[in-house]
Amino acid sequence: MRLSAPPRRGPRPGLLRRAAAAAAVLVTVAAVPAAAERNGGPAPADGHCTGMSRLRVPGAELGVPSCLDELTTAGTVASGHTDRADWAGLTPAGLSVPSGVPGIQIDGYFPDSSTGNTNHGWNHDSQFVIRLPDRWNGGLVVTGSPGVREQYANDRAIGDWVLARGYAFAATDKGNTGIDFHRDGRAPGDAIAEWNGRVTQLTRAARAVVAQRYLRPPSRTLATGMSNGGYLVRWQLENHPELYDGGVDWEGTLWREQGPNLLTFLPPALAAYPRYAAGGAGAEQARREMAAAGFPAGSEFLWPFHHQYYWDVTQRIYREELDPGYDGPQEAGTPFCLPGTPACDADYDYGLRPRSVHDAVAKIALTGRIGKPLITLHGTLDVLLPIGQDSDVYARMVDDAGRGRLLRYYRIEGGTHVDSLFDAFPDRLRPLVPCHRSALTALETWIGRGVPPPASRTVPLPAPGEDPLTSCPLTS
Repeated sequence: MRLSAPPRRGPRPGLLRRAAAAAAVLVTVAAVPAAAERNGGPAPADGHCTGMSRLRVPGAELGVPSCLDELTTAGTVASGHTDRADWAGLTPAGLSVPSGVPGIQIDGYFPDSSTGNTNHGWNHDSQFVIRLPDRWNGGLVVTGSPGVREQYANDRAIGDWVLARGYAFAATDKGNTGIDFHRDGRAPGDAIAEWNGRVTQLTRAARAVVAQRYLRPPSRTLATGMSNGGYLVRWQLENHPELYDGGVDWEGTLWREQGPNLLTFLPPALAAYPRYAAGGAGAEQARREMAAAGFPAGSEFLWPFHHQYYWDVTQRIYREELDPGYDGPQEAGTPFCLPGTPACDADYDYGLRPRSVHDAVAKIALTGRIGKPLITLHGTLDVLLPIGQDSDVYARMVDDAGRGRLLRYYRIEGGTHVDSLFDAFPDRLRPLVPCHRSALTALETWIGRGVPPPASRTVPLPAPGEDPLTSCPLTS
């Protein structure tokens, strides 16, 4: 893989290949094997998994409870109660795995007509997982999957850590999965709009299950997620703040009818990057066009990877969801087409598209009118959702809506969209997972003791001696 500038220390062989194979936050779907035996056996007499047989998930078409000795991936990989392929590539290789969390897991699905999620051989979308630790801290964490992944995608990045802290944990596949997700729904925008409803549905159901299991409702319900999952946090706190006490948004996708959005900044990248990569007389002009589209200076070393694995497919499948008429009867355009090719996504101009396209985006758009405390994290070297075209804008939207007191926004220096790329560029990047953990801890204090986190700021790179895999203090 050609780098636009040689790294100070080159990535070890295989790291970029591993990251590329796993690259999936916004676009890739993992092939899921049939799960192992789903029922962990009857609840033992010592109180472990007490009451498992009476648990019911309201509204679910199917719910399969299992009594497990380990709810984290330290045990669920071997027991078949997670899918390693679903969360591959979302965390650094060296991230520690907590253990010692026995409890109940419920796998199931809500009624749905789409069939993209093949987990457990069910061939049924709107799948969910709910985990109920024996030692409960009174809280519930709800997540939607990043990208077009399935319900286990957050198990390593989020689930393991919150379960080890005693939270109940619930996650949804959002109601449609895979790079063909745009086939779901009757009208443009319907597939993405379903994501929001499925998170609301799961939150209500999971709160009821928690009350069944522990004989009282959760004392706090937190929403969190990365990428598309971060978008879902924003939308839930804008539209259903009554269900949550707060949320942490990890580089959420910004959908805004007037822009910016994916459809405004990805086409210029698709048009300019090949000229930049070719070098020669046009390279500097192409670099300036990339910068004008929002791609930050200093991120050039990440452009080859993102052009190959993210920008093209992301633009095509989300454009197909929101503007299927652009390429006529063709589905999701022509991969890696050059400008001038008929209906090429490198030539796509969102501003010139019909009112119906803007209406489809308006259907899923954010407003900034959050109703509960929100902490937003975004890496300054994100080149899938450039920070200046996403969270910088959303923070202004929240402030313009008069809700600034409810937001803390931390720009994470050296963070990029996929934490696994830290393994390839450890001297240039930092992972966001420890920042997410710091943010959740800060949110607990904010809603529990009424002590707001530190003011919004840019969090610098780790100081000498700090472990980037475990340390990300939000204070100066």
